Amino acid sequence: MDERTLQAIYARVQRIPIVDTLQLTIDEFGPGFCKGTVPRKRCYDGVYESFHGGLLMTVADSLACFAIFTQTGPDEHMTTTDMNIRFLAPCLTDVTAVARVIKLGRTLCPVAVELFDAAGTLVAVAQVTYMRLPRAPRHANGA
Repeated sequence: MDERTLQAIYARVQRIPIVDTLQLTIDEFGPGFCKGTVPRKRCYDGVYESFHGGLLMTVADSLACFAIFTQTGPDEHMTTTDMNIRFLAPCLTDVTAVARVIKLGRTLCPVAVELFDAAGTLVAVAQVTYMRLPRAPRHANGA
């Protein structure tokens, strides 16, 4: 991946509101690969005083998208079609997610995501599938 494409992906990622909300940082990009970290904050906790599972899924979903960008470029139009996650241990620290594209299909792109706590313990595994779209979706405001 050339430096110009890499910078375009970083710029695109930084414009996504959830990246700012979660304070998600991208640690590494590679072909079909993205690694990122989200700090644990008590306001992100669920019922059992650990990182909320829904937010861990949000992290997995986001990193999956960014991993696909490394193969398509940051202007690809796509949407999540399905996600599943298996929680293996509570996450009581920052979370680091590692996303790897399983297959860049013409239409569907499944991505495997592993989520680790700060000690390197695997806390969850997820699979996210994106569908590539021919154009950007229309929004209610007509944009």
